Amino acid sequence: APVPVPGVTGKLGDATIVDDNLAGVTYTAFLPNSTTSNLRGFVAGTSNANGTGVNFAISVSGFPNPSLGPFMYHIHDQPVPANGNCTATLAHLDPYVRGEQPPCDPTHPETCQSGDLSGKHGNVTGDPFNTAFLDLFLSTHQGPASFFGNRSIVFHTSNATRLTCANFTLTSGNSTSSNGTSSSGNGTVVGSNPPAPFLGGAATAFVSAGAIIAGLVAFLL
Repeated sequence: APVPVPGVTGKLGDATIVDDNLAGVTYTAFLPNSTTSNLRGFVAGTSNANGTGVNFAISVSGFPNPSLGPFMYHIHDQPVPANGNCTATLAHLDPYVRGEQPPCDPTHPETCQSGDLSGKHGNVTGDPFNTAFLDLFLSTHQGPASFFGNRSIVFHTSNATRLTCANFTLTSGNSTSSNGTSSSGNGTVVGSNPPAPFLGGAATAFVSAGAIIAGLVAFLL
């Protein structure tokens, strides 16, 4: 299997630490009740209290045979369309144009693709899979290329087969500037509404998601 190569970085350099996230902003992706995958659960990212980075909490179960692993998960550049096609999410979020190969070196996360969560913080280690971590290179504030709130999460097998996917949607706080919009890196205006989520039957999980996230984080600390 390919191994990390120290010193590899993006064509636009290393990722920069995000230190201006607004407090109390959470984006959550609820995995859908799909007929093609048994994976269920959520991935939630909440802005760090001091504005630096994003605290992620992940709780997912229903992985297929372990021989298909290690299982990986990434933030992808595009949202899941209404038909649930995970291929339409395109590649990993990669604003610094690093590419997927060679694999991410977790000892230098600033050199990794911004959306390569499992590369930076570890692959799935069991079923159910519960974890929490701080990622310094993602934004909950609309505008920067590191913003993930209008994107998606995708879970993969070791050969990159896409098992399931879901859109992030705003579940707490306000990620926009005072006028409700913010400028993206290419000068376009990004509205305050995230894309319509593909939730399947998972929308009912929203009511208790806050309590689940808080409990998971408390358990892992």
